[in-house]
Amino acid sequence: MPKLDLAAIPDIARTGYLPPYDALVAGRRNRAVGTGLTDFGANLVTLAPGAMSSMRHWHSDEDELVVMLSGEAVLIDDAGESVMRPGDVATFAKGVPDGHHLVNRGTVDAAFLAVGTDRPATDHCTYPDVDMFWSEATGYIRSSAMGGG
Repeated sequence: MPKLDLAAIPDIARTGYLPPYDALVAGRRNRAVGTGLTDFGANLVTLAPGAMSSMRHWHSDEDELVVMLSGEAVLIDDAGESVMRPGDVATFAKGVPDGHHLVNRGTVDAAFLAVGTDRPATDHCTYPDVDMFWSEATGYIRSSAMGGG
């Protein structure tokens, strides 16, 4: 049956981020709801009050779409800040160096659906505000180790 049993999907609260960035996403939980799909991935993400979705980042080879489901979060990107409420949608095109993330500045959980093309073999992720870079080949590393910063 195509309908997923959300209660049966693990609610995961972990990150591969390097210290100290790992602590900044504490309070983020993900449920992988793209089960069985091969062209894109999808996650239900819940942010506790004060939590970030990620460090500000952009992908070389992954389009992203976010649909706000409940609560409220602030989208922070290179253009500034935008409040995201239920029903709001944001998109991030692959290869566009516009660092973005969501922050829950409210007092209740915020939830959103994150959908991406999920191309780990060709994608890399740049974190413009911090000393971190990701690719499938390297995992999370210090961008300064690559001669960047």
